[in-house]
Order: sequence, then C-alpha cells, then structure tokens
Amino acid sequence: MTTQERAIIAAVGAGRMGRGVAIVFAYAGHPVRLIDVKHSRPTEDFDRLSKEAGTEIRATLQMLVDLGLAPEGSVETIASRITIVDREWAGGALADAAVIFEGVPETLEAKRDAFDLIGKAAPADAIVGSTTSTILTDELQAMISHPERFLNAHWLNPAYLVPLVELSPGEKTDPAVVDRLKGLLEGIGKVPVVCKASPGYIVPRIQALAMNEAARLVEEGVATPEDIDKATKYGFGFRFAVLGLLEFIDWGGGDILFYASRYMKDAMQDDRFAAPKIVEDNMAAGRIGLSARAGFLDYSDMDIDAYRKGRLAGFVDMLTLLGATRPPVL
Repeated sequence: MTTQERAIIAAVGAGRMGRGVAIVFAYAGHPVRLIDVKHSRPTEDFDRLSKEAGTEIRATLQMLVDLGLAPEGSVETIASRITIVDREWAGGALADAAVIFEGVPETLEAKRDAFDLIGKAAPADAIVGSTTSTILTDELQAMISHPERFLNAHWLNPAYLVPLVELSPGEKTDPAVVDRLKGLLEGIGKVPVVCKASPGYIVPRIQALAMNEAARLVEEGVATPEDIDKATKYGFGFRFAVLGLLEFIDWGGGDILFYASRYMKDAMQDDRFAAPKIVEDNMAAGRIGLSARAGFLDYSDMDIDAYRKGRLAGFVDMLTLLGATRPPVL
C-alpha cells in the first residue's frame, strides 16, 4: 500500500504530543497533517514554529536511525510525509482526514477551541481522539459534533517508542469507532487497550501510586534515591516488564498478596496498604492463581509448565538486556 492509499492522519496541536503522534504515523507510511492552532499569529512566528518542529522531527527520526529502528537514509522520506499547517489552512488540512488526534494544552478552553475547529472542517465520519491525560471522555464528548465518533486516546511519552495507547470511549462513543481505531493502531505496531472513562486511565493511575510511594521512601529515610531507583529497575521493573501486575499476583499467589497487605496495613497503620475487596473475594473463593488454575486470569486449559518456562525465558531476556547475566562457576 502506498502512502497515498493510507488513511490521512491529522494532529491538531503542534506541540510535543502532536509531533510524537505525527512521527508514529509517518514512520508507518501515513500522510500526516500537523496543525498549529494558535490564533492570529504573525507569519514569521508560524515560520519559526514550523522550522523548529521540522528540526525536532528530523532529529528524532535520526535518533531512531542511530538506534537501529529505521534504515540509513530514511529520515527525509519519513519526514516528507508530515505537513505542518497554520490555523489559517486548517480547514483544508482536516477536510479529508480519516483520523484526528487533538493534542492542545490541558484546559477546557483550549480543548473547546480545537473541537470547534475540527467540527467545522472535518468529515462527519472522521474518528476524533483526544490525547488528554487528565480530562474524562464524557466531559469532552459534549464539546464535539457527532460525539459518537469521539473517544480519548492517551499516548504515553515518547509516543514514537512506547507501544501502549489507552483508549477510553465515552457513553456516546460508537463501539465500531473503538474497533476501527484499535485496528489502525495495531496495524502500525501499537498495543491499544480499552478502559472506562476513569481518572488516570490505567498506567497513570498505577504509576502515580508507585511514584508517590517511592518519594515517601526517600522522605522517611528508608533508602537513598539511588538505591530506590536501583531496586525498582532491577526488581520491580524487571519483573513487570515480563509479567503484568495481575498476572504477577497469580504467579506468586493471591494469598501472598492477601496476607502481605494485611501485615503492611497493620505495620504501617495506613489503609493505603489494605487489599481491595476483589483480592479478599478471590481468596475466599480459592482463586489464588496458578496453583489453583484460576485467579485474575484463567489457567484451566493452559500447559502450566510450558507457560512458566516461557515467562522464565522472558526474565532471561531481561537479564541479558540489563547486562546482568553471569556464567555458572563449574
């Protein structure tokens, strides 16, 4: 399929997120319109932004070449698929866009202005996704015409490297729109997940707790920042790069989490360490993970030995990546 035959992508907002999304789709062969939406700016200001954005995009692509993710000599080919557009010409740039990602600053005023622009110029069937990391889908959905084609599409920085995209449909989102966007993202090598409109989505909600707890460890003098980071890199991060959090609960046993949570809650005198009801319910029902062939995940038809070996092979890969493998002493 040629670039001309691929869906046209528009990124409304020419800041860091818009540039990252533009790189992702241009890398995958799509024509991209990167639209600056600032009002009434002198021509020389737009020329400056356009030059700056183009320079940053090419520098990022060159970095991908240097890292072995793109072939030598591909920077200009990929960058040429991105057209940087001033607000004055946004109507034409949006008129034939199949998918539009809004990436303006995190204020309702800025969002409303961007959606007004999109609503006036974009096709009625164009998928519109907001990259917001803070504002819930249903609140934004009310701002856009044809709300059934709207959902949040939360990318994690840097968008051109992190595979995950969290999709959060609203009450009025057409399920077919979610499926279409999932298919598009999977087709360019991304890993989309779907979640309800909830503060923090999935990753930001989990990482907020982890980051705050790491900061508390420093505050309490438990360990140095250097050792805390070493512990998260070689322990926490090492394991969860191979096993998902819920998979890890099942791997070790939900009963371990149940008792550990009870001890931590009492020892720290803090309810933030208490297990949620679902952990208690699983414990009561005997759904404690691999050993019971049921936990958060279903292992009833799985070859457990082959599964364990596969995950251990993943750990070995991580050891190699971290340069932490050692030959045996014979």
